[in-house]
Amino acid sequence: MTPPLPTFHAPAERSADADLLRQAGLFRDPTLVSLLDSVTDIVLILNRHRQIVFVNRNLLELLSLSDGADLLGLRPGELFHCENACEGPGGCGTADGCRECGAVKAVLCALGDERRVEECRITQRKGDDVLAYDLKVCATPFDRDGERFVIFAINDISHEKRRRALERIFFHDILNTAGGLRNLAQMILEEVPLDLRGDTMLLHRFSNALVEEIVTQKLLLAAETDELPVDPQPVDGAGVLRDVANLYAGHETARGRTLCVLPCADDADLVTDSTLLVRVLGNLVKNALEATPEQGEVVLGCDCDAASVTFRVRNPGFIRPDVQRQIFQRSFSTKGAGRGLGTYSIRLLTQNYLKGRVSFETSPAGWTEFRVCLPRNAFDGAASDAAVCDPAWARDRGQDLGEGPQWNDNGSARGRDASAWGNDDAAATRTGR
Repeated sequence: MTPPLPTFHAPAERSADADLLRQAGLFRDPTLVSLLDSVTDIVLILNRHRQIVFVNRNLLELLSLSDGADLLGLRPGELFHCENACEGPGGCGTADGCRECGAVKAVLCALGDERRVEECRITQRKGDDVLAYDLKVCATPFDRDGERFVIFAINDISHEKRRRALERIFFHDILNTAGGLRNLAQMILEEVPLDLRGDTMLLHRFSNALVEEIVTQKLLLAAETDELPVDPQPVDGAGVLRDVANLYAGHETARGRTLCVLPCADDADLVTDSTLLVRVLGNLVKNALEATPEQGEVVLGCDCDAASVTFRVRNPGFIRPDVQRQIFQRSFSTKGAGRGLGTYSIRLLTQNYLKGRVSFETSPAGWTEFRVCLPRNAFDGAASDAAVCDPAWARDRGQDLGEGPQWNDNGSARGRDASAWGNDDAAATRTGR
């Protein structure tokens, strides 16, 4: 019995040349070749010893080769001149540094009948130069003529990794600068003479807005790349609504408009991330204020049942059908080029991170209402967001959507118990408030 070859991780044994040629012949079928050549990734087919028996056209064009004959029998790390492949006693996969290699892990899993996606970092040496690559690899088991092979797809994500690193540095540095500007404006505001107080307040408002915009973009990028942490805690939903109204009463978009918060009829406690919830509701309120004419009113409210809390933000106006169909799409906006992340971010944060649902209703009678429905206990597995956040929640109560007992037909608030916010005295002391 031949003793195994030395290795620090994966087996070092290799196939004989005759076996490699025979295995390569299994992948000359024109249909299969056309299929693998048509994908945008680099694709290798590896045998049970992790050796190349087929490469697709993308790799050949990258290496300026007419065929893959010179690559037959190499392992992926040897193909890309990985420094660990040169140090291992049996080539790629056999060095001590290969223990943490995502490519080796993925291939070994596929040989064991499990499809696996991993990230792989390769350090390549070319003379005295060192080059680093970040790759995303996918290894899929594939049987042909009774033999196990692995379809190994490679996507270079180096540019994406560099962009993320630069974004983190950028946000860190610019937030420090903008935060310092805001603190300086606050200090000046406290000491400035009365005749300069108006201009100083404007400076303070703009510096606050600058910090807010930077934080918003940082949060959205983290959410899109699945890097946003969630911190679920007990939250008073009614209190959150009041906080959001207080926060946006002094916003530029609230000038000459009123924010009205209806009392919640039931207990509105839930477990969620309060920071993300404030962000979602704040975006809804800001959008509603922008869509509301001067002297108009934006109404906030919430409805509760045993399983969920539904937050409602209503403003005057009707959304055209063509806009309705696109309103949650990433780059769509009615505000011009370069906009369109507001409603998209609301849906992204609510559904992907808060485990809830976003919906809206708009009426030709002249009102629009957005709703955010959140399970009370989504983070302990006690409730299913699909079950408790049914868009028909209002109809189940025997009412039309948006026409609850505290709402007028034109979308304004009924009753005398509503609390109103406005950023000027006229808005805050309107009739009935």
